[in-house]
Amino acid sequence: MNSINVGYARSFERHGKKVLIILATVLLFSSVYAQQPVENQVKTTAIGTSKVWGTVNGVAIEGLVQGPAAVAVPLQVACVFEYTEGDIFNPPALPAALNGMVHLDEALKGLITEVRKSGKFAGHALETLLITPPKGTTKATRILLIGLGDRSKFTPDLMTSVGSVALREAVRLGVSHFAFASDIKDAGIDSPTALVASNVTKGIIAAYRTQLFLQGKKYANGKPLTKVTLLAGPAFFNTAGEGIKEAVASFSN
Repeated sequence: MNSINVGYARSFERHGKKVLIILATVLLFSSVYAQQPVENQVKTTAIGTSKVWGTVNGVAIEGLVQGPAAVAVPLQVACVFEYTEGDIFNPPALPAALNGMVHLDEALKGLITEVRKSGKFAGHALETLLITPPKGTTKATRILLIGLGDRSKFTPDLMTSVGSVALREAVRLGVSHFAFASDIKDAGIDSPTALVASNVTKGIIAAYRTQLFLQGKKYANGKPLTKVTLLAGPAFFNTAGEGIKEAVASFSN
């Protein structure tokens, strides 16, 4: 082998190995990305985007990319776990810029943190606290906190009951439209978005059908509910929508 060929072979040996390493690295990261949950791969949806995913018993179930402090509704429902120090501000909670519960707490001048930290609202599962903020504090007229209990014991099944509680409180307050924020991801819990949205929707619809049954028997009064708005973060809007559609379809069959 002449000197040119020997030099070429040595050069290929050196640089060829580097190329192979780079290719292997690219393939590895491509494989890892492909294995990520679908909701982590989808594009984010612009804040303010809304869509009615379905209608049941005259109630439009709407999805909206927005935080609970910024929705103009008669009643805003927000969910919180039992308090642990700094739970909505520190990792694994979402960063403040994306954390709807942080924004709501700030709009209320730290009231949510104060009542939770002091034990005035423990946040036990299905515990409720109704807040009527001073005018101009939040866009919602009233805020309803619903407890999710111990975060280490959370399961998506709880959200069916949470949805029912939200609906019954909305009926009791006589509102025709309310917004709902689960705020689970804000608290740093890696919950299945579609299943949570589906269970919340199922709980709301089932409870409303019970209310309609009572009204039909003349055992209850109430203003008709026309819309429920389920809030979602920019990265979870479409995934939540799939869960809402599944829930609506289950009542249409």
